Amino acid sequence: MTGDVETAIAAAREFLGDRLSTNSSIRAHHSHGEDTQTPRLPDAVAFPTTTEEVARLLALAFAHRVPVVPFGAGTSLEGHVTPVRGGLSIDLSRMNGMLEVNAEDMDCRVQAGATRVQLNEHLRDQGLFFPVDPGSLDSTFGGMCATRASGTNAVRYGTIRENVLGLTVVLAGGRVVRTGGRVRKSSTGYDLTRLFIGSEGTLGIITEIGLRLHGIPEATAAAACQFPTLRGAVETTIAVLQSGIPVARMELLDEVQMAACIAYSRLDGLEALPSLFFEFHGTEASAAEQAARAEEIAVECGAKGFRWATDAADRNRLWRARHDAYWAALALKPGHRSLTTDAIVPISQLDALVLGAKADIEASGFTAPLVGHVGDGNFHSVILVPDEPGALDRAWALDRKIVARALSLGGSCSGEHGVGIGKREFLEAEHGKEAIAVMRAIKSALDPRGLLNPGKMFLDG
Repeated sequence: MTGDVETAIAAAREFLGDRLSTNSSIRAHHSHGEDTQTPRLPDAVAFPTTTEEVARLLALAFAHRVPVVPFGAGTSLEGHVTPVRGGLSIDLSRMNGMLEVNAEDMDCRVQAGATRVQLNEHLRDQGLFFPVDPGSLDSTFGGMCATRASGTNAVRYGTIRENVLGLTVVLAGGRVVRTGGRVRKSSTGYDLTRLFIGSEGTLGIITEIGLRLHGIPEATAAAACQFPTLRGAVETTIAVLQSGIPVARMELLDEVQMAACIAYSRLDGLEALPSLFFEFHGTEASAAEQAARAEEIAVECGAKGFRWATDAADRNRLWRARHDAYWAALALKPGHRSLTTDAIVPISQLDALVLGAKADIEASGFTAPLVGHVGDGNFHSVILVPDEPGALDRAWALDRKIVARALSLGGSCSGEHGVGIGKREFLEAEHGKEAIAVMRAIKSALDPRGLLNPGKMFLDG
């Protein structure tokens, strides 16, 4: 245990009651995310329902020097939710309320435990939707903000960063700060909203989020397009983006991932070939025009042409298969663990990254399906790791090789999964010593006792 954790737990139980648990199975559930990091049990798990309760918990933690780790859906792929120093896991999943919707201004405010699926269900009769789709149906808005999430719609609508208007954040010691507002722009003061987005719970715990909403497009067209080679699919991606077609989604799956999705999601009529999934938004005429231009480019790059998802049920089936790609990959090798890479480069370098990574994977001997939000230069490989000595170390070596390639091409070690534990070693190589020193200074100023999600972001954090 760290600090006077027993006293902190007893004090928290006074106002949380049975929403403060030391049950071994609940603690075990909060000991890890969907990653390969070594699990670590928290001393207790708290389930607050209000910002005020989170503030009281952080005040107790500060007073008794107890580490705290925010927890949403547990879908982290980089060890963000692992309580490496024990302490208190603060599970925000019960804070899932829709606090307000301002339809005329196209904005809303939600609690951090709410999900995109819940919000869009709430909005469905108002002609509005929230577009940022990180790929997991369970991802919470708090987690999306904390990791600066992206997803399948980012190529048209931007990432979570561009779609957040303001935040409510609880700081170390229990202070509550509200950043931003409801206006679409402001030139006053420091941009605290962007400071906390991507901070991974190391500067404060996000409890409420103000979001931009978008009008549901008049028409939506979706299609799958298959290629005899991975190069053809990547070259199509680059050409579509450079031609200025305002594609809403463009997802790449290599032949290994397609085989997995066909088996797992029962995608009839598609082959185990490198594929692009497209979606176009707009009026009936504009969506059709966008699709026709994209198909023309794809055919020039060797594609077999578009296979259309002509109604909502077909579109949902196609995108559900994409959302389930991670689970489909795991199903390829039962009993294997997964290590998921997350590299991103400028669009012009996408072919060098993807094709180079594919060669690295083939040389490694691992099965590692490749899938990505290639519309913004981002892709992942799900390295399937057998339970045998040395396999995980070899998988990490492959990940480091892919990251090194991305950095050499002017890219980043993480396009949307964040740093957590898994990407800490690359931070200085990407940003430089001086930038890391500034980050550390901000961390020290806002978290002087180092209690907020310790062990994340920095190697000695």
